Amino acid sequence: MADSLRRIDSGEASDDYLRGGGTGAVWRPPPAKRGALLQEALVRRPGSCIRRLAQGDRARQMQFSRFLHNGAVTVTEMAETAAARTAVVVAGRDVLAIQDSSELVFGGKEARARGFGPIGRGGNLGGLLLHSVLAVDAVTGALFGLVDVKVHNRRGGKVAARRARSTADKESQRWLDGMFSASRVLHEAARITVVADRESDIYEEFARRPANVHLLTRIAQDRRIEAAVDGSTMLFAFSDRLPEQARFVVTIPAAPGRRERAAELALRYSTVAVRKPKNGAAPDLPNSIVLTLVDVTETSVPEQGEPIHWRLITTHTVDSPAKARMMLDFYRRRWIIEDYFRTLKTAGFDIEAAEIQDPDAMVRLVAAVAVTGVTVLQLVRARDGTTDQLLRDAFDPADQPLLETISATLEGKTQRQKNPHPKGTLAYAAWVIARLGAWDGYYGKPGPKVMRIGLQEFHSIKYGFQLGLRDV
Repeated sequence: MADSLRRIDSGEASDDYLRGGGTGAVWRPPPAKRGALLQEALVRRPGSCIRRLAQGDRARQMQFSRFLHNGAVTVTEMAETAAARTAVVVAGRDVLAIQDSSELVFGGKEARARGFGPIGRGGNLGGLLLHSVLAVDAVTGALFGLVDVKVHNRRGGKVAARRARSTADKESQRWLDGMFSASRVLHEAARITVVADRESDIYEEFARRPANVHLLTRIAQDRRIEAAVDGSTMLFAFSDRLPEQARFVVTIPAAPGRRERAAELALRYSTVAVRKPKNGAAPDLPNSIVLTLVDVTETSVPEQGEPIHWRLITTHTVDSPAKARMMLDFYRRRWIIEDYFRTLKTAGFDIEAAEIQDPDAMVRLVAAVAVTGVTVLQLVRARDGTTDQLLRDAFDPADQPLLETISATLEGKTQRQKNPHPKGTLAYAAWVIARLGAWDGYYGKPGPKVMRIGLQEFHSIKYGFQLGLRDV
């Protein structure tokens, strides 16, 4: 790894720079390295207030502030460190690289005056654009870690018309960059599928796809396709005419303003040759690309909201209802990244409440939180024991004896009050962390807030335990 990846503050090297990222995270940085100390503090006391992270220590608060204001520290460095750890655990696995963006709001006119770029409808708010790529097990839904993270502060000013600019000059380039990062970081995986929502429906992304990557995207644009009858037709009209090839029932999870429900879905699929857009496409792109269309329509009438109608496009070959259903299941894993963003915001670190005035310093804090937030979500994903992950995927293996000791003190006399998961698994740790976060073990399932609080309590216990050892 390049020396620049290990720069901290004055250029001093540190192999432990911002260690972690949710995959085998080891929170034992050298005490003099400010970046590592900040990462450790974010895990011990998740949040965005620098004073709170420093736990009242003025010197530590100044260390964190200097780190965040240090121009030598970059988001790229943090992303590469986290990605390197993710790359280790995906070898031989069927991996989904789920990518999406989220706007972070830091105020209105005052935030804009401080240098935060325009976000929100009309661009009247000031904030940052966060784009993340997560590695997820396609079979179990286990969260392996970060593949890439970018934090963008939009600059004001008039730009050329969209069609007059190349993709590289647009914000949409982030979707291609995420795809290329997945190809590079996850190259040891058995299979890579980049999953994204409608913003990623870009012809150039499919045209420039690396050979070791598949794409699965929800369609946003009604594109021209080649048809056997008249030579050309539109994708949506073609999709609507496809015969139904399967029907099944799935559970649609609850969301803000929507209750969980059972939905009956009709499935259609077909190979299509998507034609190159007439306007704005690079001249070197092929005139057409052969892809697979998967159409998913809800036949039941929901009590709330509109029925589901997803048109998905993929580079995977789909020649049976089972494979079409697999594409649907892959796409439904995309909800994991929505939970991730919620963990960084209202459910966990409350990053939008950070008290940092300088946009460049805020960019660095957002990147650090984006790396650390993976650990909380890993615990949420592992709570039921369905992800088959080991403790070392999110904790220092040396933490296992302490976790087992804490578990024994939290367990009750009845079977339901005991930790049901095998020792050494992430599910075992998730049960302990949830109980420390005030989950009673009976009702509901612990979410990001509970895990965040529990993780804070665990690191407080660990800190006290280590102090006790030094006093012996």
